[in-house]
Amino acid sequence: MNKTKAKFRLYWPLIKSLQTALLMTTGLAGYLSARCPVATRPTMLGLALSLFLTISGSTILNMWYDRDIDAKMGRTKKRPLPSGTLDANEALRLGLIVSIIGVGIAVWMDALYGLIIFGGLFIDVVVYTIWLKRKTAWAIVWGGISGGMPILAGRALGLGTIDWIGIALMLAILFWIPTHILTFSMRYHEDYKAAGVPTFPSTYGFQFTRITIAVSSVLAAIFIGSAAYGIGTDWGYLRLMAVLSGGLFILAIASIFKPSEQVNFGLFKYASLYMLSSMILLMF
Repeated sequence: MNKTKAKFRLYWPLIKSLQTALLMTTGLAGYLSARCPVATRPTMLGLALSLFLTISGSTILNMWYDRDIDAKMGRTKKRPLPSGTLDANEALRLGLIVSIIGVGIAVWMDALYGLIIFGGLFIDVVVYTIWLKRKTAWAIVWGGISGGMPILAGRALGLGTIDWIGIALMLAILFWIPTHILTFSMRYHEDYKAAGVPTFPSTYGFQFTRITIAVSSVLAAIFIGSAAYGIGTDWGYLRLMAVLSGGLFILAIASIFKPSEQVNFGLFKYASLYMLSSMILLMF
C-alpha cells in the first residue's frame, strides 16, 4: 500500500491536475450546452473519464518529451522526470497506456467525439510539443487549437455533429490561451531563455507580447459571448459574462500601459478564473 501511494505521488504531478481539471470543465461545458444533463448521466461520466485520461495522457507524454528542457529551468527542474526520481521509460509507458484507454473510451462512445479527442491529443503531443515548441514562438497557436478540442468534442458529442457554436467555443479557448501562456512566459522569461525555448517575449519583446495578450483577450471574450448568445443563454448570465470579460480586458490594457510583475501575474491568474467562471455559466 505504501508503495502504491509513493507511485501515485510521483505520477500525480505529471498530469498537471489544475490544467487537466480546467480542460475537463470546458469539455463538460461543451456537452451541457447541447444536452440536458439529467437524462445523460452515464454519458457524462464516460465523457469525464475519457477527457481525464486523454488529457492526462497527453500531458504525461509532453512531460516525458520535455524532460531535458525542464531540467534547465528553475521552476521545473524538481519535477519527477528531470530530477530523476521517476524513470523516463516508465513515464512513457504510462502516458501511452492512459492515452490509448482515453481515446478508446471516446471512440466507443461516439466516432466523431473520439476523432476530435484523438485530434487534440495528436496536435498537442506531435505537432505542438515534438515538432514546433522548440522551433517557433507561434507554436502556442497549435497548443491553443489542441486546448480547444475538449469543448468542441463535448459539444459534438451532445449534438452528433459540429456546429458554428462549437467552433466559436473552440476559438474562445484558442484566444484565451495566449492570455494565460504569454503572461506566464513573461514571468519566467529567463527560464525559457535558459532552456532555449522560443517565446513571444524573447522573439518579439515584452511590449508586443502585451499587445498580443490584449488583442487575444478581446477576441476570446467576443467568441465566448457569441457562442453563449447562440446557445440561448439567459440575459442575466450574459451580463455577468460581460462583466467578467470587462475585467479581463481592463487587466490586459493595464499590462500594456502600466506593466508590472504584479499586474502581469494578476492577469495570468484572472485569465484562468475567467475561463472557469465562463464555463460554469455555460453549464447553467
